[in-house]
Amino acid sequence: TLSSHSPVEVDPCGIPAWNASFVPLGLLLVFWNGSVPGSRPFRNKIASYGYARVSTLDQDLTIQRAALKAAGCSVVRAEKASGSRRDGRTELQVLLDFVQQGDTLVVTRIDRLARSMKDLQDIVHELKGRGVALRATEQPVDTGTAAGKAFLDMLGVFAEFETNLRRERQLEGIALAKTRGVYKGRKPSVDATEVRRLRYEEKLGPAAIARRLGIGRTSVYRALGATMVAGRAR
Repeated sequence: TLSSHSPVEVDPCGIPAWNASFVPLGLLLVFWNGSVPGSRPFRNKIASYGYARVSTLDQDLTIQRAALKAAGCSVVRAEKASGSRRDGRTELQVLLDFVQQGDTLVVTRIDRLARSMKDLQDIVHELKGRGVALRATEQPVDTGTAAGKAFLDMLGVFAEFETNLRRERQLEGIALAKTRGVYKGRKPSVDATEVRRLRYEEKLGPAAIARRLGIGRTSVYRALGATMVAGRAR
């Protein structure tokens, strides 16, 4: 039996990895079936791992999680982050670092994985180089087949096109609103009325106002107007 002092490490996906130096040789032959012990022992079984993503904090991941579990994913990693870029998507990186030859990475739709054709191609290339397949539950995507690969490329093009089209429409809408004089831009983050009240009713200086409202002094000067900026009243 294993010693109670045998150290156990847990990898990012929650699977224990025993230190081979503390396991008797006879057990090594049983556990690894003759394979050379590596950084992830007990991984003789091919596994499917799910990745779920939504873009905003108010969106729900429940449906994606359930679909991935139903597809046979032993582990599902999920996050709330934009799919337009790969940076900062820590849960995706955990899976990409963990999967190994013979495994399958599963998503519900390809746009959950990436909305940029370049990012999608990079991820697929990385998975292919490590012998990992990519599959989607709601689309006929399976990099293990020629048809699945072709459909993947087509979906990637459409996902990027949709993102670019949405961005163009947004810019067109802003330009049209500006010509009509109805564009107000982003809602101000500083309550200018409260800034002026604190200044003229409570007689607080810009530094005190900034501390009270948790904003920068520059924002206070901007709210009070050019006269205050020029005078730098204290």
